[in-house]
Amino acid sequence: MKRPTIMDIARRAGVSKGAVSMALNGLPGVSEATRTRILEVARELDWHPNNAARALSAARSDAIGLVLARPARTLGVEPFFFQLISGLQAELSPRRIALLLQVVEDQAAEIAVYRQWWSERRVDAVFLIDLRVDDARVVLLEELDLPAMVIGGPGHHGRLPSVWADDARAMTQIVDHLAGLGHRRIARVAGLPDLLHTERRTEAFLAAVRTHGLDEIPIIMTDYSGEQGAAATRRLLGSPRPPTAIVYDNDVMAVAGVAVATELGVAVPASLSIVAWDDSPLCQLLHPPLTALTRDTFAFGAAAARSLLAVLDGDEGADMEDHVPLLVHRESTSTPSS
Repeated sequence: MKRPTIMDIARRAGVSKGAVSMALNGLPGVSEATRTRILEVARELDWHPNNAARALSAARSDAIGLVLARPARTLGVEPFFFQLISGLQAELSPRRIALLLQVVEDQAAEIAVYRQWWSERRVDAVFLIDLRVDDARVVLLEELDLPAMVIGGPGHHGRLPSVWADDARAMTQIVDHLAGLGHRRIARVAGLPDLLHTERRTEAFLAAVRTHGLDEIPIIMTDYSGEQGAAATRRLLGSPRPPTAIVYDNDVMAVAGVAVATELGVAVPASLSIVAWDDSPLCQLLHPPLTALTRDTFAFGAAAARSLLAVLDGDEGADMEDHVPLLVHRESTSTPSS
C-alpha cells in the first residue's frame, strides 16, 4: 500500500499542507482544535514522518543545492537552465530557502560536493540533474540519506523521487513531422553521450527512422556548444549525400546550424529543414524562425521544487510525469527540394 503523506492528512482533515506540517511538528500557527483533528487523522492513516526529513527538522540550513557538471561556457548560453533555475527559485523564495548553485568539471567533483555539503549540513536537500544510465550519484545520495529530487528519468534513479518528461515521445513527434513532409535523410546532432536523456532520445530517433523506412545517418555527439553544433553541421553538409533535415539537441546548436547553412549557400528550409529541441527567443527571432519543441521549463522547475519541499515537510516523495513537449511548426521546416 502507498505510504500516507501529509497531503493525504490535509485532504482528510480539510486543512492546508502548511497547517498539517505545523501541527505534526508542534509549531504555532494552528488552533488546538485543528491540531487535535490533524493528529487524530494522522493516527487513523497510520502516518509516520520521513526519517531523513525528521533528522533535518532540528537544524535546517534553509538551503537546497544544485550541482551542474557541465562546461561552464555552455551553461552561460543555454536558456533552458535559466528558466529551470527561475522556476526552482520561484517556489523556494517564498519559504526563505536559498538555492545553492555550484558548477563543477565532472561527476567525481560533483560527488565530492555532495559529501562536503552533507557533512557540513550546508544544505537540507539537493536537486539531481543530468541523470546517467548507471549513476553513481544516486547510490551515494541513498547511502548518505540526503533528501533529493531527480529532475529527469524515468528509471535509473533508485529510491529517489523524480520529475520527468517523456523525451522519447517528443523525439518521435519530430521525426514524424519531418517524415510527413517527405524527408528521407534526417540527421541528428546530439548532446553529451553519457546522459540518460541523450540515450532515450537516440533510441527513439532510431526507432522512428526505422519505422518510417528512412536512411540511417550516423548521429553526431557534442557538448551542446554552438561551436560543436557548427562543426557537426559542416561535416553533415559536406558529406556525399547530405541530409535534407537536421535535428539539434538544443537551440544554440540549431542557430549555429542555420548560420553554417547560410554561409555554405544551403537555403533553409528550401534545401535544409532544421528543428531545435528546446524553444527559446533565439528560435523565434531568427530568420527563418525555427521549428522547435516547446515546454514550460519554468513550470517544470517549479514542480520539481514543490515536490522536494513536500519531501522536506514529511512526504515520502513520488515520481511525477510532466507534460510531453510539443512541436511548434515554424518556417525552418518544409518539403525537401530533392
